[in-house]
Amino acid sequence: MRIALIYSLAMLSGSLLAQDAPPRFSHQVHLKQASVTCLTCHQAAASSAATDANMPEQQVCRSCHTGDPLAEVDTSFLGEKRPAERTYRFNHEFHVQMGNVAPLLAAAIDGGDYLGKPGEMRRHLETQNACDACHRGLAETAVVGKVNLPQMSDCLVCHSEIDNPFSCEKCHLEGVNLKPASHTREFADGHSTGKLGLDKTTCLPCHGKHFTCMGCH
Repeated sequence: MRIALIYSLAMLSGSLLAQDAPPRFSHQVHLKQASVTCLTCHQAAASSAATDANMPEQQVCRSCHTGDPLAEVDTSFLGEKRPAERTYRFNHEFHVQMGNVAPLLAAAIDGGDYLGKPGEMRRHLETQNACDACHRGLAETAVVGKVNLPQMSDCLVCHSEIDNPFSCEKCHLEGVNLKPASHTREFADGHSTGKLGLDKTTCLPCHGKHFTCMGCH
């Protein structure tokens, strides 16, 4: 097992199985019932230092789904599907070598230092599977959602020096628009008045706990 290798697997929300089979790729079936590991499908992720999505090659699926004993699958979409371009840099190889960071994330949540809302993720962090640290609950679902993907708040447990906007480009690609759509002129005029009823926990991933007005203005 390796950390953060399921990221690309989580991108496989399109149809993978044949028409007479379930209409989507099931992580639950493959990770839990079939005991397929992350490295089985994402061998390249362990040496990837780029922004590629590390999608599995078609022959990986066909190594099992040959029609005997497992059903044949339509893997053509793997060569056609283009995941959304990342707005950030992430070095899988470096993070794989770190091992299991689940205890670090758990300690941040328990100590109140997690910059964001952990939601249900805490229960997934009692794990020896390093991949589960960042890709929680994939073995329990057939439909991947945001909750199964790494959150920016996860990164900030270690990368904790936040100096918005100057620190953004340490991880995010230059020129990418990081401003949330909700941050309109009206928001700018009213966000500090207390009248908008904002949940300031949602501000923490970008601004940290000690941000000042000059960080944006």
